[in-house]
Amino acid sequence: MITKLFTPALRAPRVVLVLVGIAFVLCGLLGVHAPARLSNGGFVATDSESARAADILDRDYGVSGTQLVLTVESPGGAQSPAAVTRGGEIARQLQGDPRISTVASPWTDPAASAALTSTDGSIGLIVATVRGDENHAPASARELADSYRGTRAGVTVRAGGQAMVWAETGDQTQRDLGLAEAIALPLTFLLLVWFLRSLVAAAIPFVTGVVAIAGATAVLYLLTFVVQLSVFALNIVTAIGLALAIDYSLLIIGRYREEIARGRDRPEALTLAMRRGGRAVAFSGITVGIALLGMLFLPMNFLRSLALAGLAVVALSIVLALTLVPALLMLLGERINRKPLREARPVEQQLLYRVARAVQRRPALCALPVLALLIVLGAPIFGLKLGLPDDRVLPAATESHQVGDLLRDRFADNATGAVDILVTGADTDVGAYAVALSKVPDVDGVSPPTAGPGTVLLTVSTHLDPYSDAAVRQLDALHAVPAPAATLFGGLAQQNADAASGVAQGFPKAAAWIAIITFVLLLLLTGSVVLPLKALVLNVLSLSAGFGAMVWIFQDGHLGGLGTDATGYTIGTLPVLLFCVAFGLSMDYEVFLLARFTEEWEHSAKTRDDNDTAVALGIARSGRIITAAALLMAVVFAGIAASGVTMNRMLGLGLAVSVLMDATLVRMVLVPAFMRLMGTANWWAPRRSKPLLEKAALRE
Repeated sequence: MITKLFTPALRAPRVVLVLVGIAFVLCGLLGVHAPARLSNGGFVATDSESARAADILDRDYGVSGTQLVLTVESPGGAQSPAAVTRGGEIARQLQGDPRISTVASPWTDPAASAALTSTDGSIGLIVATVRGDENHAPASARELADSYRGTRAGVTVRAGGQAMVWAETGDQTQRDLGLAEAIALPLTFLLLVWFLRSLVAAAIPFVTGVVAIAGATAVLYLLTFVVQLSVFALNIVTAIGLALAIDYSLLIIGRYREEIARGRDRPEALTLAMRRGGRAVAFSGITVGIALLGMLFLPMNFLRSLALAGLAVVALSIVLALTLVPALLMLLGERINRKPLREARPVEQQLLYRVARAVQRRPALCALPVLALLIVLGAPIFGLKLGLPDDRVLPAATESHQVGDLLRDRFADNATGAVDILVTGADTDVGAYAVALSKVPDVDGVSPPTAGPGTVLLTVSTHLDPYSDAAVRQLDALHAVPAPAATLFGGLAQQNADAASGVAQGFPKAAAWIAIITFVLLLLLTGSVVLPLKALVLNVLSLSAGFGAMVWIFQDGHLGGLGTDATGYTIGTLPVLLFCVAFGLSMDYEVFLLARFTEEWEHSAKTRDDNDTAVALGIARSGRIITAAALLMAVVFAGIAASGVTMNRMLGLGLAVSVLMDATLVRMVLVPAFMRLMGTANWWAPRRSKPLLEKAALRE
């Protein structure tokens, strides 16, 4: 399969380049439409308790959509003539708007006046429910907000609420993508020139990366007709596509140069580079894809859509590495080299070879401090708390974030914190139940029961932030109140609980899938039982550093949260996303190394010294490419970390830290130390399994 892919590039490279150029233009034309088709939600499973409650509220009670919250502020107070006039006018217009299902305000609902007025009396709230799902409600909210917000006659109106958070998140994500590319692309090209010591050689992975970006956005656009894709896929998937395309290009260029340095002519060197390096690329892409598919075990559409989009982009990166890269190498030839490669230093004189040998001389002494450091860096993960994203994922300057701060700081009741409880049975007497609910700590009141077809609705109002620890405890207390019949809970606090529960239930399945399938593939690659186990353990160690940094900075608020608001919890889907992506990328480097180790080992006498030599040669010949690729990936992920959206910033930092730790401390210290300590036992497999492994081996 690999030969069939790269052979046309060797025989007709110009034709391949023309076809890729045409595909690039078409992808660009499609990709520009992708942002408008992406979704804002998907963080809660569609079959969760809160989702089922929302369906009933929509169908039977006409309460649907998401909240748009308008703050009406006046120096004279919320009951000043100017505020009463403007606030009442806006509320009445919203009541007559077909896009709105419910409206509450202190000027149209006297009974709710106290709850909808700030503690100092200067701000009144208009809480409207916008019809439509997470794709349509934000657009409607934006149109409505643009009609009302601003200062007029001394009265200032601001817009927030979940619908506006989604709308502004989409806008911010599109701006961040441009910023990430503006940061990553120039730095990436400069680093490529530095690593490859050639402007012409640097152009190959750079062009491949740019084509990957265009292809990734086109893939996202096409997938929106099949599945609902999250707006966060825009940054995440394009970054993965760019990083992998550059990574795989570097591997093939490095292998091609190595064969040239051995005295082979260009066609033979390129053929060998594509067969051996291309095989490593394809195998690496499979391991990355397996890790991304782990997200399919989670019940949230957000993660499932990213898994499918990521898989498509990984396949695209492999195809580009096996077609575009050899075509460019065939055309450019010796021009990619600043000087003849046959003059290169012997591998034994290279720094990475000497480092590997130094580690092998004192493996325990070198490994123990690195292990201790990784354990310390990963320790904060034991304080991990999961929750849903709210307005605080946006920069403090955004209006919906400012409105959220007002609700948390200046109102006794939290208009977004109400808990909806549906009791089965329209004839059920819920009087005693409502009284018991009202006695739960921090409950401000329980609405009169509203009967619907087969259910009774009670709404519990509270002043607690629905994403806070106190709200979690209150929700547990509400669930503990004996009910006269079966119940369904809805609202943001229940959504928050459902998101955490979905992650807790799905993550072990995802981790087991990734571990088992990766183990089997590495077993077939190496013929060893020990090396796959070692790879899994070391990958977890490198991941722990990224997780620890994410929790310590963004959840706990150290280093000022790097400019974000520390909420005391981590967005529930983020650890799973970080685990699957970072695990796949870490295994990417592991495959590169294991492929070289295996290649050197199989051409040796298979003694203990041969094991050490295979490791040192493998690190020396692949280590520079791995280090370069890791640094380039870190630059790409740093572009994501520059995002104004906290979720992207957390993911970018976590990925950058994990990749750098993996490519340096783990691959250059722990790997040679471990393999030195194990000796020839590294290549052990049960005797009875060896004939089967030889037949099924994924190697030449």
